[in-house]
Amino acid sequence: MQLVPSLINGELIASSSSSNIPVTNPANNEVIAELACTTEAELSLAVASAKAAFEEWKEVPASERARVMMRYQQLLKEHHDEIATILSSETGKTFADAKGDVWRGIEVVEQAMNIPSMMMGETAENVARGIDTYSYIQPLGVCLGITPFNFPAMIPLWMFPMAIACGNTFILKPSEQDPLTPMKLAELFTQAGAPEGVLNVVHGGKDQVNALLKDPDIRAVSFVGSVPVGQHIYKTATDNMKRAQCFAGAKNHSVIMPDSNKQQVINNLVGASVGAAGQRCMAISVAVFVGESKEWIGELTELLRAVKPGLWNDESAGFGPLISPQAKQKVLSLIQQGKDEGATCLFDGSDFILDEEGYQHGNWVGPTVFADVSEDMVIYQEEIFGPVLCCMTVDTLEEAIALVNRNPYGNGTSIFTASGAAARKYQHEIEVGQVGINVPIPVPLPFFSFTGWKNSFYGDLHAYGKQAVRFYTETKTVTARWFEDDIPSGPNMTISLK
Repeated sequence: MQLVPSLINGELIASSSSSNIPVTNPANNEVIAELACTTEAELSLAVASAKAAFEEWKEVPASERARVMMRYQQLLKEHHDEIATILSSETGKTFADAKGDVWRGIEVVEQAMNIPSMMMGETAENVARGIDTYSYIQPLGVCLGITPFNFPAMIPLWMFPMAIACGNTFILKPSEQDPLTPMKLAELFTQAGAPEGVLNVVHGGKDQVNALLKDPDIRAVSFVGSVPVGQHIYKTATDNMKRAQCFAGAKNHSVIMPDSNKQQVINNLVGASVGAAGQRCMAISVAVFVGESKEWIGELTELLRAVKPGLWNDESAGFGPLISPQAKQKVLSLIQQGKDEGATCLFDGSDFILDEEGYQHGNWVGPTVFADVSEDMVIYQEEIFGPVLCCMTVDTLEEAIALVNRNPYGNGTSIFTASGAAARKYQHEIEVGQVGINVPIPVPLPFFSFTGWKNSFYGDLHAYGKQAVRFYTETKTVTARWFEDDIPSGPNMTISLK
């Protein structure tokens, strides 16, 4: 049985802990590895290693740090399919979906290659007579990243490449449910030339996270995960005087106007709602049909009915299993609750079983569609995080905007329309951080930032893009005056000092 080690000060360390966590293949729940939880002493060693490495790494010119990122992105591309295969084995994602996970992370590394220009400060001459002011951007120190199971390549790559390119050192605590992918990312980063201690990877659960959050040598914390955990991490980190950016849950709406292209709408809603088994914080879990567009719900349901879950290497599979039996049980419970509360279940994927020898007991849930959903229902209020789409109807765009704005989450939303006026009204009035216009899942490319709002985010500065540079750095402002009477009046022609 493979034992997943920690990476501390450039060495793979088999933890001395007696507490191991099984890593399973969600398609059949077979154990594929065991994760050794990092002990308290090993956590302290990782932090000390990162702190010591920072003293040298912060002095490395930004151009040299960029070259490490250049080598890293090349290695990631060379090993792209290998990483995606590992990712599929521990998440159950289809191979196409896994490759997308890896590629979106590579895009962030490519942005980190531009770090010299992003680290430029500002200057102003003669802010007062004979006085100039200029600023420098400098790294913080040791940074911490806590990442979720659903994107084990992309989300770690949101964090440590940007932080390290800025001159910081980093401790990554990946999800205990799929640690093999992050360990492969760390292995390649070492091959790219990162010095020992610049990136450390530790493992475990709540105890390890709490210990790191209270460590005085960690300056900033990045997190992606659920709302309760995000709130806990944000509060604990800030109570311990750390910067924190915590990306939490979502309930993302897509508003469908009757003037939109029906087939484009239906095709996009299918992938956006049940793709990756709905285990995306940017998944569209609520479709809001405006006016006559509600007549399309039947056709949408029929297309969703045709989508079948399957194994990672089945090219006909629409998506894979849920990550764990516990996740499956939560989704099934919410589906049943939706029925009990009076929503109309147009298609129920609760009983789906994969007809494949050895995989019948995986964490399978088929596409599920509800109509007649109201705001007081639990299936609307909670993030289901499964392949479930809730359909709602309103009469006007104004009602749709009011509905979305009443929701406590603000991660992503989209509108499908042929009207520029409707699109502009929606993007201007909607209280959501990321808006798609005829784009179902508006995750920005890495030269912009990932900007969730409301209860989808706790913090001030967001992930990747320019905001990430600000999050992982401090600004030092210098105001300078040089007195003219210090300038020598003429050449000194003797050996005497003046």
